[in-house]
Amino acid sequence: MRQTSCVLYIAVDSLIPARGKGVAGFDEFTAALDHAGIPAVWLTSRSRLQFDEPRRKYGHAHPFIAEDGCGVYLPVDYFHLRPDAPGPRSPKKASTVRLGRFTCIPFAQPLPAVAEALEALSEESAVPVVTLGSLSLRELTQNTGLPPREAELSRQRDFDALFFFAGTSPEQVTRFLAEGGKRKVQFRQQGALWSAAIGASTRSCIVEVSRLYDRALRYHAHTVALATENLAPNLFPFCDRRVLLTDYETQTASENPSHERVQHRGARVVPLEAPDVWEQVLEIVRAKF
Repeated sequence: MRQTSCVLYIAVDSLIPARGKGVAGFDEFTAALDHAGIPAVWLTSRSRLQFDEPRRKYGHAHPFIAEDGCGVYLPVDYFHLRPDAPGPRSPKKASTVRLGRFTCIPFAQPLPAVAEALEALSEESAVPVVTLGSLSLRELTQNTGLPPREAELSRQRDFDALFFFAGTSPEQVTRFLAEGGKRKVQFRQQGALWSAAIGASTRSCIVEVSRLYDRALRYHAHTVALATENLAPNLFPFCDRRVLLTDYETQTASENPSHERVQHRGARVVPLEAPDVWEQVLEIVRAKF
C-alpha cells in the first residue's frame, strides 16, 4: 500500500445516483485520487450487488461501506491482513465473512433477521407494511418504477430490508417507528421506501476501516469526509476533516446567520457549481494536517 497522509470517505449516493448521470468531473477526480495515492472509501445506502456497476464504471478498487453502515466490504487481499479476532477488549467485534468477491466485516445482523422483526412488529402493532422481498417481480417493478433487472437487484440485500407502508396514516407510521426503535430496529427513509436494519453503524464501519489502514501503513492516516448537504450528517461527525459540497440553495442558506448547522461547523465548503470544484476538493484533501 502506498504512503498517504489521509484516507478519504465519500458519501457517493448524490454524486453517483442510482439512475441518471453522475456529477460531472467526479470520474476525473477519482482518477486523480488514485494517481495521488489517496484511498477513497465510498459510503452508500445501496447493496453490494447494486454497487457493482458504479464501482466498475469508476474503477473503484478500495473498500466501501454499504447499506447505510451495515457492513464494510474489502476487495480480497486488499490489506494482506485479517482484522483482529474478537477478544476480551472487544468481545462484540465482528468477524469477517466472504460475500461474493469481497471480504465483509458485518456490523448489522444479516438477513433474514430484520425481515422477521418487521413481520412480527407489523402483526403486533396492526400497522401493515410490505417488504420488497415479499413481492413478485411484476409487483416489484410496479412499486419501484425500476426495470426488472434493477428492481430485482434492489431487494437482494445482505443486511437491511426495504419496505413501504400500505395504506397507513401518519400516526400509524409514527407509532410503528417508535415501537421498532424500542426493539433496536433502525429505520431510514429512502424516498417512498424505508430501510430497516439491526445493528448498523456508520461510525463503527469507519473506525474499523481506519484501524485497518493504520495497521497496514504503520502510522495514523487522518480521515477526511466528503459529502453533499443531505448525506453529511451521517458521515461528518466521524472524521477529522470535512468537506461539504453545496448547491446554490444550500450555499445561500448557509450565509443566513439564523440557519444553524451544528454538524457542519468547521467544514470547508465547496460549491458544486464551481468550474474547478474537484481541483478545490483535491487541494483540501491533500493539504497537510
